[in-house]
Amino acid sequence: MLETVSFYLFAGVLLFAALLAVTLRHPVYSVLCFLVSMFSLAVLFWLLKAYFVAVVHITVYAGAILILFLFVIMLLGFDKEPPALWTNPIRFGFAIGFSTLSLAGLLWIYKIAVCQAARPEPLSQAGTIESIGRLLFSSYLLPFEFLSVVLLVAIIGSVVLAKKEL
Repeated sequence: MLETVSFYLFAGVLLFAALLAVTLRHPVYSVLCFLVSMFSLAVLFWLLKAYFVAVVHITVYAGAILILFLFVIMLLGFDKEPPALWTNPIRFGFAIGFSTLSLAGLLWIYKIAVCQAARPEPLSQAGTIESIGRLLFSSYLLPFEFLSVVLLVAIIGSVVLAKKEL
């Protein structure tokens, strides 16, 4: 009973913090709400008895990635004029359309290439480092590679945005 109440409590906190992270106008507050959502997601992993995933989630995402987000926000500053993309509605519409089509294409490729009926693992091995590694590099290799490309594009984008005009 306590696990069920904890699950619904932290799931609600996760959804509310994620909604605030997307809707808040101030970028630092958005990152802090994102931090709350990462911690509540780690608690959900902990309740599922995936202790390694919970600890890695806190150290990698809440520790490293969110600090990187804060550095990028502080580097870019939020008192500047908005980029030209946001002031030109045609370029903005093109960017939204291209992003939507790219996401739809990635989801279609994921559906075709990866979504297969995976054999369930025995309960004694679920959540161990070995089982996570086997799943990550066998069944989920394509999404893992897509994630690495998305992170590379995000890094290149932050460098381009932070570049000073000469």
